Amino acid sequence: MVPITRRAVLAGALAMPALARAQSAWPSGIITLVAPAPAGGSVDIIARLVQPGLQKRLGTTVIVENKSGAATSLGANYVAKAPRDGSKWLINADPQALNPAFMSNMPFDSEKDLDPILLLGTSPNVLAAYPGSPYRTLDEVLAAARKPEGINFSVIGDTLALVSMVLLSKLAGAHLTPITYRGGAPAVNDTLGGHTHLIAGSASLLAPFFADGKLRPIVQTGLQRHFALQNVPTVAESGFPGFSAVSFWGFYAPSGTAGTTVDRFVAELTAVLQEEDTKHRLENGLLVDVKVGGPAVFRTFYQEQVRKWGQVIRENGLKNSS
Repeated sequence: MVPITRRAVLAGALAMPALARAQSAWPSGIITLVAPAPAGGSVDIIARLVQPGLQKRLGTTVIVENKSGAATSLGANYVAKAPRDGSKWLINADPQALNPAFMSNMPFDSEKDLDPILLLGTSPNVLAAYPGSPYRTLDEVLAAARKPEGINFSVIGDTLALVSMVLLSKLAGAHLTPITYRGGAPAVNDTLGGHTHLIAGSASLLAPFFADGKLRPIVQTGLQRHFALQNVPTVAESGFPGFSAVSFWGFYAPSGTAGTTVDRFVAELTAVLQEEDTKHRLENGLLVDVKVGGPAVFRTFYQEQVRKWGQVIRENGLKNSS
């Protein structure tokens, strides 16, 4: 038997922290969260919200990089073509599921090149009118929209708000004509000025205008009423049973990233999202209904969104506007 000396014990004790660090070290060092949209939008805000906690839990530097353009596909392509070493991850909203149908020249295969790994949560869209508008209910909106001249609404192009209103218009036999914009601010401003009859947009975009009476919410698109919009009826309870269209946010990895790397990233990110302060800011700041789901849950949800809305986009001949 080899004798155990004090020096051997001391050497082993000194080596253990280094070994622990080696075992817990992130395989690629610096991590980049890619937000494929400009600073200030929901995707960017969420990325910067989770960055400090993720950095602390993973024990490595985490940065947020904005790569906007081409309806978020530029940033998505950047991650899809990145090394499979855990260095780059994508966070995106519903355009990730809409672009394959909207765009005929996607620079990557959204099914084969990126894996959905974590669903963060959902939020409905809202159809609203400016106070001078005569419309207070969905029935009133659709009655006017069934007249030959129809009515129009402001909406950001290439979004779920647009696609869901196109579907509603078709189901109702109405003429809701979208006036598309590249951003939320001009869409809201034209509605506030009475230049368009209505506006359709995310709850987080429009809710600040409800409190001060600048906009009047008419209907929301979730299957159930959102916790922050309890006085606003859903499309489903307004004559269209089962109608549901929710914006969603989630994280994606380059396909082929090691399962152990994905599992650890998902576990630590889930812990960050369940922190009281983080959840509070998501729910009260962005009106996100936080529903964290791992790879299996998110993949099923994502594929259903791609199928459902892709069909609407193709059947109605909708094209990418960017």
